[in-house]
Order: sequence, then C-alpha cells, then structure tokens
Amino acid sequence: MTPQSRALPVLLTRPQAQGVRFAADLAARFGDRIAITTSPLIAPAFLTPDIPPRPYTALIFTSETAVTLARVPNLPSRAYCVGDRTAAAATAAGFAAQSAQGDAAALIALIRSSAEVGPLLHLRGADTRGDIAATLTAAGIPTDQAITYDQRPQPLTPEAKSLLDGQTPVLLPLFSPRTAELLVALGPFRAPLWLAALSPAVAEAAAPLRPARSMTASAPNAAALLTAVSTFVNSPAA
Repeated sequence: MTPQSRALPVLLTRPQAQGVRFAADLAARFGDRIAITTSPLIAPAFLTPDIPPRPYTALIFTSETAVTLARVPNLPSRAYCVGDRTAAAATAAGFAAQSAQGDAAALIALIRSSAEVGPLLHLRGADTRGDIAATLTAAGIPTDQAITYDQRPQPLTPEAKSLLDGQTPVLLPLFSPRTAELLVALGPFRAPLWLAALSPAVAEAAAPLRPARSMTASAPNAAALLTAVSTFVNSPAA
C-alpha cells in the first residue's frame, strides 16, 4: 500500500524530556507524514528517600528519571540498567553502567549471571512493575530499594483533547502501563485509536481504550517501537 497523503496525527504522552526526544526520532524518520502533538500525562517529582547505611556494591536503575534524580550522597560508581537509554544516561552521569537491553526480567537475569554478591540498591520511582529487590534478595543477592521520585498525573492539553475527540485516527505510541492506565481513566474517546505499545504489559493496560488497531513492539525499546509505528504510517488504511 502507498503511504498516506495526509499527515497522520501522533499523540505523545511520555514525560516531557523523553517525549521531546522521541518526537525528534519520529520527525527524523517520518518527516511531514506525521503531525505530532505532545501532552505528557506524568511529570516526575523528586523525593528524599531513607536509605539504609550499607556498603552497596552497585546501583540498579530501571528508568532514566531515576538516574537524573540520583542525588543521594556516597553512591557506588557501578550501575546495572534495564536498557540502553538508561545505561547511556547513567554513563553520562558518571556511572560505570551495564545494560540488560530489555525489561525487568532481563535485568534480573543479567545481575544473577554476573557473580554479583551485593548488597545492591535499586533507585526507582513510586510506581513500578515487579519487585526486583525482593526477587534478587530471594536469589541470594541482598538488594534494597529506595523511591527517589514519584510520577504525578497531568491533564491532557486542549490540543490533545481536540485530537482524541475528533473523527480522524490518532496514533498512540505508549511506553508504560502507568501512562496507559491514566489515559484509560481519561477516556473514552471518540477518535479511532491506533495503539503502538512498547510491551505486552503496556498493550494489556491500554486494552480498555478499545483501539481500532494495535501493535506491540518486538522488543521493549524505542527503536522497536519506531518500527511498530512505521507499520501504521506505511499502511494507514489497513
């Protein structure tokens, strides 16, 4: 099928910094074939965690935001990271970072295969999927966790509301179950929704939106999600 002649509306709901970056990735790949609207549904707020005074051997990061807000003194210099973006942010912040190139399960597998003895410290947000610290501790690698930030819900912008209340299909790249759940709570919406989900967990959380079309990325990273988005852009009438 030939690419569409009209720009496909794309609504980005990621936190501001990550949303701007993914918008740039979309623009570089698809140009004027898409029309991007941003409306962050969550915004990070820094918290002051109570961290046990232990000689941690390494940190665990499951988000870039946790790296950005890693302001706790006397942190170890090594870090295990869930994916390449998080590892890049950790490296830029001065950590010797190792990427699991996947999800929480891949991160746990990486740490368990690394001969790590701990104790480890997982710096994370208030909302998380799975209990990495408990899983590693049960596997013999003592791991604590500290909540360094919360993601506060944000309202849809007027531009986003207008898109979602229209009749033209809106492409929704969704990166997290939390964002999907917030969007579900703000619905239902009139516009046909084309969902590009980062993972099966995101697709499941977004299911109540009843998307007209849905695709899940082949891997939980931005590059794979861009490929999923390309299916919609290249086959708008499918």
